[in-house]
Amino acid sequence: MKNLHIISIFITVLFTSCSRSDSSDNIKKGNFNILTSDGIKLSGKVSGSGPVCIYLHGGPGQDYLSFEKMGGSNLEKCLTIVYLDQRGSGHSQNAKDYSLKRVIKDIEEVRLKLGLKKVYLLSHSFGGVLAVNYAKKYPENLSGLILANSIVYFIDPKVLQTQIEFGYRLLKKDTVVKENNLNKLFNQVQIVRKKLSIAHLGYRFIADDVNTIIKMDSIESSYKRTSDYGMEVFVPLIDTTKVKKYPEYYLDYALLTKEIKIPVLIISGKNDYAVSPDYYENFKFPKQKIIQIEGSHMLYYEKNKEFVNSVCDFIK
Repeated sequence: MKNLHIISIFITVLFTSCSRSDSSDNIKKGNFNILTSDGIKLSGKVSGSGPVCIYLHGGPGQDYLSFEKMGGSNLEKCLTIVYLDQRGSGHSQNAKDYSLKRVIKDIEEVRLKLGLKKVYLLSHSFGGVLAVNYAKKYPENLSGLILANSIVYFIDPKVLQTQIEFGYRLLKKDTVVKENNLNKLFNQVQIVRKKLSIAHLGYRFIADDVNTIIKMDSIESSYKRTSDYGMEVFVPLIDTTKVKKYPEYYLDYALLTKEIKIPVLIISGKNDYAVSPDYYENFKFPKQKIIQIEGSHMLYYEKNKEFVNSVCDFIK
């Protein structure tokens, strides 16, 4: 009986360890450059200790550096973070192919080339589109998802309506938007953004404090970087004369969420008007946990303690 008890404990430990993500012992720390199967150099950095988590920045076309320098590194006390610049972003190389399928393949190739088994994905903003699509294709490779101020429908008309109404509230002009035409909504967003810029309130879509934007801009302008990915995906939405090469980015992936069975942490800002405060209601993951924080789109910086505690508690 004693031997059976020992075997039982061994099996329990074995299956428990297999269900968690790789630990930092299995991955080399420091900067890395990885060449993808289509010849694109992806740049990144590994730092921290604990289960491994790949960070997917927003934009599209932003970078990981501002996240790392503005509080993201505090997650390294409980996670080994793989900071990754997506193709055509930050330090990574521009490409001819920015299709969603190709970018998802990049994430998988990074996982394989770093020798990882199970990982967490942490997304911010637009990174949610990538995280959800990766999780749908490769659920067996994930211990869980962490969606921080994330969106899965890049051009959600309801989000645009909310942004317009919020913008006019800041200008002391209450407005109810009933328009549903996407092009007209984009035009209205641009109009209200210009008015907010003149009133020095443009930062309020993504931050509670203008100094947050100043700091982020300072970091992102401190080195030669690319945002080609963002230009290819985002510009055709504003300039209707441009061809939309990648229409898959403009689809609503909220329906995928009910099919993703892994644990999911959703962190939402009560004042986040980049994605809208109630955007989390679109998520229908069977194993989701929602945490709302009194803050903006930049919770990882402006509400860092609550943000870090939420993530570290989730992965325990």
